Amino acid sequence: MSDHDQVKMTQMNYDVKRPKAENPVKVMDLSLRDGHQSLFATRGRTEDMIPVAELMDQVGFWAVETWGGATFDTMHRFLNEDPWERIRTLKRYFKKTPFSMLLRAQNLVGYRNYADDVANAFMDRACENGMDIFRTFDALNDYRNFQTVVPKIKEYGKHFQGCICYTMTEPRLGGEVYNLDYYVNKAKDLEGMGADSVCVKDMAGLIAPYDAYAIVKALKAAVKVPIHLHSHFTSGMSPMSHLKAIEAGVDIIDTCMTPYAYRTSHAAIEPLIMALLGTNRDTGFDIKLMAQINEIFEKEVMPKYKHLLDDSKVSIIDINVLLHQTPGGMLSNLVNQLRDMDALDKIGEVYKELPRVRKDLGQIPLVTPTSQIVGIQTVNNVLFDTPEERYKMITGQVKDLCYGLYGKTAVPINEEVQKKALKGYDRGEEPITCRPAEVLEPEMEKAKAEIGDLAADMDDLVLYAIYPVTGKKFLQWKYGKEEVPAAVKPITMQQVKKQDELLKKAKAGELVEKKKDAPAKGESLRTFNVFVDNEHFEVGVDEVGGSPILKYAQQIQLSGGLPAAAPAMPAAPAAAPAAPAAAPAAAPAAAEKKADAAPAPAADTSGTPLAAPMPGMIVKYDKKEGDTVSAGETVVILEAMKMENALAAPASGTVKAIKYASGDSVAKGDVLCVIG
Repeated sequence: MSDHDQVKMTQMNYDVKRPKAENPVKVMDLSLRDGHQSLFATRGRTEDMIPVAELMDQVGFWAVETWGGATFDTMHRFLNEDPWERIRTLKRYFKKTPFSMLLRAQNLVGYRNYADDVANAFMDRACENGMDIFRTFDALNDYRNFQTVVPKIKEYGKHFQGCICYTMTEPRLGGEVYNLDYYVNKAKDLEGMGADSVCVKDMAGLIAPYDAYAIVKALKAAVKVPIHLHSHFTSGMSPMSHLKAIEAGVDIIDTCMTPYAYRTSHAAIEPLIMALLGTNRDTGFDIKLMAQINEIFEKEVMPKYKHLLDDSKVSIIDINVLLHQTPGGMLSNLVNQLRDMDALDKIGEVYKELPRVRKDLGQIPLVTPTSQIVGIQTVNNVLFDTPEERYKMITGQVKDLCYGLYGKTAVPINEEVQKKALKGYDRGEEPITCRPAEVLEPEMEKAKAEIGDLAADMDDLVLYAIYPVTGKKFLQWKYGKEEVPAAVKPITMQQVKKQDELLKKAKAGELVEKKKDAPAKGESLRTFNVFVDNEHFEVGVDEVGGSPILKYAQQIQLSGGLPAAAPAMPAAPAAAPAAPAAAPAAAPAAAEKKADAAPAPAADTSGTPLAAPMPGMIVKYDKKEGDTVSAGETVVILEAMKMENALAAPASGTVKAIKYASGDSVAKGDVLCVIG
């Protein structure tokens, strides 16, 4: 028998002899949300999901996750896409597979708890735009934060999946806080709230196989609703944990298509299909259909995002996650932040400080937004603390956490840290004990008055209410009030091929100096960083006559690897990254914006400068030019990786020469204003 005949016979046996499983495990695919969020910074565009949508609809997934998490933020901020439109567009291609979204309870798709009127409006729009399953979690597992969103899910007849964020205080399941009783009691609470299913949400890949077995067995005995396991691959354990959970009777698991799997993403579905083939938990999925989908991903989609993939590590697992429990995407964010601050050598100190900060803040699970809250405060401590003073620069979100605006922590917050954080806090120095949203004033009417006619409908208004700074900027792009920057425009396969050709020439030593008669750079010029071994090339791509061409290549010789100051390829975070690391082309665009928005002032600029201690985005100035300030008084709010830092006046005097405006990106050391 020839090899061809052997393959054909194997396929026939696969098709004909495969019995239908008695209890097939259900699978939710995460490729179109958590997959690209984990691997390439949530930069997946809707146009690159359409080519596989109809094929994925044929697989038989229990659901596909298409929205929520960081997608809402990243789409409008970095991709110039309307988040609401993604649901409507993909619904035209997925005819039978339900859509799932990751909902951060009262945080919605943002990084703080929003007022009840915003939460109600958001839920109305999410349901009416076509979302089917709401995977709902709270970073502190404080289910009081479910009390507004869950009734809306039920009102629309949608599926409410209640989550338990999985974390540990010991190397394995156990201890005084996060033990088996903790998870069983949380599952009972969720079932009591009307959960249609319960999900163990292991966002950092911490759950060990035998712990997964124990938890699933216990939950199946304690509650009647289906049990769902979500476990990232980061530590390398999730495929084994999946199998043990399946043995224990888990109903649903999460996986990704192979091109979007592994590293800080999730285990791939294809090996599981074959592992369960012929068993009573057989998925029933067609491996040949999977191969067809994967080929499209590999050839038509992934090449557009390879510049965002983190290829700095050889290993596809990160065993350190078992030590610091930080989700992989958040860790990538921390590395990028330290690199931008010329402090990458401090990463070891960050690893050591992170568990201390987490313990100080109530031993909270590390998931959006608490992973950012703990992570950025850790970086601040490492960079700004002195031997005499800890917590020298406390973020606004840590202050909110200490006040109780995120909910109740599993164990009490360190009293000294809490007292320091709340000193002079604008809401009061005594923490609250009620449901956080009860102290929040309604926000929708204020948002409507602020945005005015720029918001054409309720979708626009909700977007602005959740993201007032970047949301307004997006709406200005959407309705032609501002020109769309090149940095947020999609790239084409033609551009990818041009870049690949340049790389090929660079490796062959065929790059030549630019000609003296090269044309002037046009307005559509986009700049890319290209790295070949230890050499860095800055490549300009200019669209001429509708077709992008390579316009120049400037080689920068590097020795001994990349210095800290060199532009770095962005890594792939689980949560959306800070504005300065948006894309390879972001830096030139930001520089042009600064030049336009902040001409050198004619007024006297002598005095003490207030410089940005880290890269970030200006949220707002609390003071205006001419205001009198005292040393230590807040002048400007700087957002770094979604966390807000109140920057204080370095001296008493008058505010002079404000350099930037709300929404502007700044680098470390940029002078934000002068106090004279």
